Amino acid sequence: MLQIWPEAQAYNLLDDSLEVDRVNPKANTSQRIQTLAHYASSQGANGILFTCSAFGEAIEVAADSLNIPVLKPNEAMFYQAIEKGGRVAMLATFEPAIAGMEREFLEIKQQLNSGAVLESFCVHEARQALNAGDQEKHDQLVAEAAAELKGFDSIMLAHFSTSGAKHRVEAATNSLVLTSPGAAVGMLKKQVLERGC
Repeated sequence: MLQIWPEAQAYNLLDDSLEVDRVNPKANTSQRIQTLAHYASSQGANGILFTCSAFGEAIEVAADSLNIPVLKPNEAMFYQAIEKGGRVAMLATFEPAIAGMEREFLEIKQQLNSGAVLESFCVHEARQALNAGDQEKHDQLVAEAAAELKGFDSIMLAHFSTSGAKHRVEAATNSLVLTSPGAAVGMLKKQVLERGC
């Protein structure tokens, strides 16, 4: 973040049980997303960037209820891929996030009247490696999966947690490789500055 927006004062709010609870229908993860957003706003945040891709709908509700920019993690990356067009692969490691992300991609695609075509892939073993603390194995598995993808104009690494594998994926494919963090920070900066915050 600091490379793209060095003058920003960033701080983090963490609820690290959200991912585990995401697959539990009894867990009220949507309300917890609202609580995090409203707390950040109450503490003077000029903009909010969520970094987990599994909570798109809840983040949209938070954005509608606040008067500061609130971004989903993949929004900016989706715009980049759709503007490039053609065949787009989304390489994910957390399956519960995929349906919501596909919906978000389709909404932006329709908004831009694009002919881009999305196909999603999930590397479950990479998430297991990451949860076990093995970043090296995670990145290698993501890169190996990317190497199997043929005929795509771009490959999106679906999560903030997969962005660390970007260099390995670029070495394994001729497709354009897109990640969330840089694009998202750039979009947040633009929106915050436009509002004069």
